[in-house]
Formats: sequence, C-alpha cells, structure tokens
Amino acid sequence: MDNFDYPAIGQRIKTLRKRKGINQTELAQRLKKSLRTVQKYETGEIEVSIAVVNQIADILETTSTYILGYESSTAEIKNLSDIMDFLFKLETVVGIDFNIDVKKPPRSKQWECSITFDGKSMADFNADMCLFLEQWEEERDNIRSFASTQKAYKKWKEQILAYYAANAVECAEPEELDPDARIQKRTEYLEKTYSSTESE
Repeated sequence: MDNFDYPAIGQRIKTLRKRKGINQTELAQRLKKSLRTVQKYETGEIEVSIAVVNQIADILETTSTYILGYESSTAEIKNLSDIMDFLFKLETVVGIDFNIDVKKPPRSKQWECSITFDGKSMADFNADMCLFLEQWEEERDNIRSFASTQKAYKKWKEQILAYYAANAVECAEPEELDPDARIQKRTEYLEKTYSSTESE
C-alpha cells in the first residue's frame, strides 16, 4: 500500500480511538496485536494492512475508506451526460484496456451493448477489473435474491474501495497523429485484422 500517507492514517486512527473512549492497550487487545504495534500504527511508523484497517473500522465504528483518507467522488449524477463523461474518462486510464461489444438485430435477437475487460490482457489493471466485476455481480445477486443485507453490501463496497485505493493510476489523452502517420497506422491495423481473420 505504497500510495498512502501512514502518519495521516495513524492520526485518524488515534482521533477515532479517543473519540470512542478506547485506550491503545484495549485497541491492541481487540486487534490481537501488541501495544507497540498499535503505537506504531498511530505514529505512522509502520504500514497498516487492509485487513487490519477493516478490523479497526469495525471496532471504531467507521469506514475503512475514511481511515485511509480515500474520498469517493461527491459529484452528483444529474443526467446521462455525467455517466457518459465518466466512460470517456475511463478510456484515458493507462493500464486499462476495454472493448465495447454491440449486438443488435438483424445479427442478434437482442439489442445489447457492453463494456468488456480481458482479464488475461497485458493491460496492468484488467485482471483487477475482472475480479472486481465478478465479486460485484456476486454481491448484487445476493442483494437481489435477499441472501444479504444492504448493510453487508455497503460494508463490502467500503472494503473494496479501501483495498483498491492504493492502486494509483495515470491518465493520458491519446496522441493526435499527423495524416501520414495515421494512414500508416490504419494500414497496419487493417493488415493485422484481415490476416488474423484469414488464418482462422
């Protein structure tokens, strides 16, 4: 979890602990850790694992994301443009590669559009996206089938956001090519596409 500010995390743990009226010894006992370990967490001397952050969040009745200092977007979704703008931003993330699959009549009975991530792609974060989407669908199914509660779903969501908060990403707009370079790239693309189609 290299992208976190551990002294700031420690300060939040300390503040929350005091607010709950729990001393360091009691917190250490509940975590099954030594007093010195808890002291080091609070001073930011050592890394706090996500599992421990989740435990602390439960004990101090807060969220893992708050302890880590992760703030989710507070911008309200007011219209479809807000959603579409997010999708446009997704394509600027370096390390994520996705395809847009479109099925519609007459080639398909249904009109379906989806965004897919190849989990075996060389893109850095595609496997993470696939794992997340797989877990998300399982959690959504648990809610739809009344096998789980909204409270449990919210807790899972907080823990997922906390877990991935350490994975910093870089965004970059695609470069604009001059006409000759674009034509060359287009020719290479077509040759590659049609040669792979012919070999199948």
